[in-house]
Amino acid sequence: MNIVIVESPAKAKTINKYLGPSYEVLASFGHVRDLPAKNGSVDPDANFQMIWEVDPKAAGRLNDIARALKGADRLILATDPDREGEAISWHVLEVLKEKRALKDHKIERVVFNAITKQAVSEAMKHPRQIDGALVDAYMARRALDYLVGFTLSPVLWRKLPGARSAGRVQSVALRLVCDRELEIEKFVPREYWSLVATLTTPRGEAFEARLVGADGKKIQRLDIGTGAEAEDFKKAIEAANFTVSTVEAKPARRNPQAPFTTSTLQQEASRKLGFAPAHTMRIAQRLYEGIDIGGETTGLITYMRTDGVQIDNSAITQARKVIGEDYGNAYVPEAPRQYQTKAKNAQEAHEAIRPTDLSRRPSEMRRRLDTDQAKLYELIWIRTIASQMESAELERTTVDIAAKAGARVLDLRATGQVVKFDGFLALYQEGRDDDGDDEDARRLPAMSEGEALKRQDLSVTQHFTEPPPRFSEASLVKRMEELGIGRPSTYASILQVLKDRGYVKLEKKRLYGEDKGRVVIAFLENFFARYVEYDFTADLEGQLDRISNNEISWQQVLKDFWGDFIGAVNEIKDLRVTQVLDALDDMLGPHIYAPREDGGDPRQCPSCGTGKLNLKAGKFGAFVGCSNYPECRYTRPLAADSEASADRILGQDPETGLDVVVKAGRFGPYIQLGEPKNYAEGEKPKRAGIPKNMSPGDIDLDLALKLLSLPREIGKHPETGEPITAGLGRFGPFVRHEKTYASLEAGDEVFDVGLNRAVTLIAEKIAKGPSGRRFGADPGKPLGDHPTLGGVAVKNGRYGAYVTAGGVNATIPSDQTMDTITLPDAIALIDERVAKGGGKPKRGAKKAKAEKPAKANAAATTPKPAKKAAAKKPAAKPKSDAVSKARAPVAVTAKTSLAKPAAASKTPAKKSAGKARG
Repeated sequence: MNIVIVESPAKAKTINKYLGPSYEVLASFGHVRDLPAKNGSVDPDANFQMIWEVDPKAAGRLNDIARALKGADRLILATDPDREGEAISWHVLEVLKEKRALKDHKIERVVFNAITKQAVSEAMKHPRQIDGALVDAYMARRALDYLVGFTLSPVLWRKLPGARSAGRVQSVALRLVCDRELEIEKFVPREYWSLVATLTTPRGEAFEARLVGADGKKIQRLDIGTGAEAEDFKKAIEAANFTVSTVEAKPARRNPQAPFTTSTLQQEASRKLGFAPAHTMRIAQRLYEGIDIGGETTGLITYMRTDGVQIDNSAITQARKVIGEDYGNAYVPEAPRQYQTKAKNAQEAHEAIRPTDLSRRPSEMRRRLDTDQAKLYELIWIRTIASQMESAELERTTVDIAAKAGARVLDLRATGQVVKFDGFLALYQEGRDDDGDDEDARRLPAMSEGEALKRQDLSVTQHFTEPPPRFSEASLVKRMEELGIGRPSTYASILQVLKDRGYVKLEKKRLYGEDKGRVVIAFLENFFARYVEYDFTADLEGQLDRISNNEISWQQVLKDFWGDFIGAVNEIKDLRVTQVLDALDDMLGPHIYAPREDGGDPRQCPSCGTGKLNLKAGKFGAFVGCSNYPECRYTRPLAADSEASADRILGQDPETGLDVVVKAGRFGPYIQLGEPKNYAEGEKPKRAGIPKNMSPGDIDLDLALKLLSLPREIGKHPETGEPITAGLGRFGPFVRHEKTYASLEAGDEVFDVGLNRAVTLIAEKIAKGPSGRRFGADPGKPLGDHPTLGGVAVKNGRYGAYVTAGGVNATIPSDQTMDTITLPDAIALIDERVAKGGGKPKRGAKKAKAEKPAKANAAATTPKPAKKAAAKKPAAKPKSDAVSKARAPVAVTAKTSLAKPAAASKTPAKKSAGKARG
């Protein structure tokens, strides 16, 4: 028997069918080990010894693999063909060695670029060993991210209360967004004028020509700076006679773009389909893993994490055949097009993203795929076919026109373009990030030198220069790639982290730097400037590539980085918080203190009139306050024009006629239907929270009404007959069946997710563990959602029944029970508790902490009165300690040597610095 290890269960099932009964294919479900989220997991003083810990969820799967090996002869590691996939294979192998599950087994590593029977069968014929250099590069990257996260975050917490590190690479991406915000705020518009004449030929054909010179001097776009200058030129043109001076027509060729890499796919899907990079990668993963075709699951595209642009010769041959069949032989170039990868790391330069079988036209596949899958498949198919089509043949024409007005001669120019042969343009044209008018695309009428023209119209227009545009997700990915920041598998996760942490927001397809993100970047630029420099980060990525090429030692790269980095950290340890805030106050001045209309001091306190506004730090982050505190208690958010500062009526609910209003609440903005006066006494207005990463400005009436309609029933579960509902909670959109909650992936619309998809998500959630709950303790009976605090549940506590939401608990009155209390009643009780200044009751504080996975020190946050109750019963052992034996932490200095297992820490784990699989 041969045991094959892949990453996903869907892939395992498919490949098992390809290989037959002599193979058993098992899934690792991604990474099985990681660095424990606590100090000491990477030890710089011990040559960067690393302690790996088995994920509790993976322990059972690893045991299954170990048991399967007892009757097997060969272990085949077939995880994804990239650096992360190599690392997963290495981790699985190391754990199996620790379990002594490997005896005389033959161990092989195979990779395939597509999940098709042919690709998998071919890969099995060419096994190799695990690539140690790729594993080294993975370990170096993981150690770097860990060291930065666990070293820098505590500094931020101490020097800038309420702030969190964005991460090593994410911080640099965030700087791109924040620097663009600063450029926009500092931008000073410049006035300029343009003069465009509409002229006609003797045959009556009209076209436009722009003023480009006068009196022997060229006129650039910004040269006409005042209305007086424009008026002078206008008079001259109105009095002029027009003659064609020269007509120049030049042939041109436009070649097709190369097939998709990971970054170009994310960019184009964002431009053409409006997909977020993370959503694009999720759909691409499903297309890669495949669908059922003729009773056999087949992958539809090749591996989607790549920076390669070359494609297999067989695919090129097939593409040329499809082009000839669909467009004719004129569209097939004489020689196949070959694209070369400019990859710094040849080992990771996989084939471009393409369909596995180009004869599967998008029109045929549409009925087999959901809407988004069909759109992305079509985009990949079109780009691949277009990349092998004939070039477009163009003719670019430039006509210079002399306008004589007395002794003055003014120069006008018209440009245009004619497509002589459309070539690949018949199928595909790459999208653009800007929407500028392309004058060259206009077609000009036939003209000849010396021909007289007549003026039909003259347009004199005032313009003002505009600041550089904010990044879209596509243009940010493009810029990151240009600068060498990140790698194909990381772009989507980088953007997702920035949005999830509230450092940026996406509004009208543009990324805006949020206050908390700008404060973090200002801190890093002031005190850790080197580590958010674009060149430094790109150079570090280059060194990681050199490690994967086996050119340098991974420990040496870490030594070089760590020495300077820890020195920079130590230098600011003695800085006071006020010194940090003063530095940030100066840097963020243009953003925080907008110029006043009356020309007065923008830092003057609007409340007391004598104090000066300056940056302050509080428990929940930075804000602006008055220097006369505590006599003057004026405060405001960093941005003076915060959207959440005032209520806004969106319109009226067509069913009730009540106003739908966006309001500002203590816990953030929310939507409300009507006012209390519109409801019966004791009845609360209906409310709905605003989803994460959306601002009040994003909400229109239609979206608000949809949010107010949640939670909604999707349908009945086919097995239990109980309803499945979709809603929006504290942690994002979800579907719920009985006590099981399953998060909806980004892009899955909570308003239209179907029953089949919902049943699948519920089943997957149950399969991952015995509980669909977020916490280990009984979640109680869910009632629905609080407009701002998330899910509301009723629980039976030690002192009676209570309702809870977002950590706020409220006791149920004696005249109600767990079965009779309704959602409006529960919200009213919780709001009343908040109004009285209540948060988590003292009795429940310790319990609430214990219910969570060990991510924070419960003892440090437990109110003193709770200790008496705790004394009656021995305290539960911290989770990190209780499961330490099962997790088997292992200290590793290199992949070939294992140190003695480290002692289990009794300190509950801190929040992870974060790892992400893109």
